[in-house]
Amino acid sequence: LAERVPAVLAVVYLVFNEGYSATAGDDLVRRELTGEAVRLGRLLCELLPDEAEVEGLLALMLLQDSRRDARLDPKGDLVLLEEQDRARWDAAAIAEGTRKLEQALSRGVPGPYQVQAAIAAVHAEAARWEDTDWEQIVQLYDALSGMAPSPVVALNRAAAVAMARGPEAGLRELDRVTGDGARDLEGYVYWHATRADLLSRLGRAEEARAAYRRALELAENAPERRFLAGRLAGLDGSG
Repeated sequence: LAERVPAVLAVVYLVFNEGYSATAGDDLVRRELTGEAVRLGRLLCELLPDEAEVEGLLALMLLQDSRRDARLDPKGDLVLLEEQDRARWDAAAIAEGTRKLEQALSRGVPGPYQVQAAIAAVHAEAARWEDTDWEQIVQLYDALSGMAPSPVVALNRAAAVAMARGPEAGLRELDRVTGDGARDLEGYVYWHATRADLLSRLGRAEEARAAYRRALELAENAPERRFLAGRLAGLDGSG
């Protein structure tokens, strides 16, 4: 089993991600999938008690899943991280996830899941959105880029740069993703949604509209489609 750990962890995390943010359908969250992924993560920790990345993945899933009740409003519409009621985050899941992350890091064998869990922990530590240590998150994405570079990591890092240093800096980072990475992201809804948000914040309304329209074309999840349509309507209303 130890030889297959990376592949097994990747499958478990795919299951979790499909539950955390469903690619299609009427529901953003599929709790049966996130719950099953967490169960499998705990089982793997029992089977492989000395594997830091196993603990890192469980920590990551627990910390992310702690926000699930705050991610939708009573109508089932998407609530962004910055607007979430943090009192609704699951404190027990955060505490367990933090313990698992500390155990993983104490082994001195860093890996991508541990770094992603550390990013989630920075969010969990902030009592308010305004308290988020975005520069620390950028540094963690720098570390992640060195371990497991990918267009999606570059996108997430650019979003963190935008929060730490302003939308213009974030947009520059997005525009640095070229070649195969840019082609991979062309069909990725969050790439266009992120660009749209940054362009909107910079007052580049027409470009933002085009990016939101492209994101809306790609989105297959109903709550995300409603969110993107609302953002686009807001821009259209602003002239």
